Amino acid sequence: MTAKSPHLLIETPSDGVRLLRLNRPDRRNALATPLLSAIARALDAATGDPGIRVVVITGDAKVFAAGADIRELAASTPDDPPHGPRQAAWETIRDFPKPLVAAVEGWCLGAGCELLMCCDLSVAGAGATFGQPESSLGIMPGAGGTATLPRLVGRTLAMRMVLTGEAIDAGHAVAAGLVGEMVQAGQALDRALELANMIAGRAPLALTAAKASVRAAFELPHGDHLLHERRRFLALLGTADRQEGVAAFLEKRPPHWQGR
Repeated sequence: MTAKSPHLLIETPSDGVRLLRLNRPDRRNALATPLLSAIARALDAATGDPGIRVVVITGDAKVFAAGADIRELAASTPDDPPHGPRQAAWETIRDFPKPLVAAVEGWCLGAGCELLMCCDLSVAGAGATFGQPESSLGIMPGAGGTATLPRLVGRTLAMRMVLTGEAIDAGHAVAAGLVGEMVQAGQALDRALELANMIAGRAPLALTAAKASVRAAFELPHGDHLLHERRRFLALLGTADRQEGVAAFLEKRPPHWQGR
């Protein structure tokens, strides 16, 4: 990984788990393009590292990410390329093949909420708040706030969040399906790391195949999806990990995954 950013802290808190901390407290972790690109680079590095099986992304105790960087937005024009560095970073984040877990405390707004929606699992502290307030700036969401949000929470709530800019609390976000789990304030990262450790103990090839298959549910007709699911299932039958998993079960011992 090259060009490390001081605004993204990268840790390995346990075997198989990579932790990314957004670190722009003076800007409420605003997702300026350099920070977004740093996240993409870190995920790209994790993709190529067989020792990393799951990634957790978090902010700090007060804010996950309060949106895009308004100063950067002020310099943007209609002539900006439709597929520039920012869009490339978003694509890398969305396409990350391994499990991605979000731990959210405090504000999770605009681009921060869109980053949350790129994650596969999420945990929110009880004081977290989620919203898409872009219309207050004369713009609209541009990285999933109108494309992904309705698929998660439904048309009615997505319309309300996008058109009014009204935020929802963690309990509402869980009930709507935007967030997976709510814990006491200040406990989101601990719970996210607990989930990550659980995931890291499972077969890596099975994890990537399962994630890809679940994501395909939003993209493929049901009949086509069933066929693709079966093909992925059959492909896993030929792996060393499948042989190890069955042997470990029969021998009543923990499995030793090889990722092949």
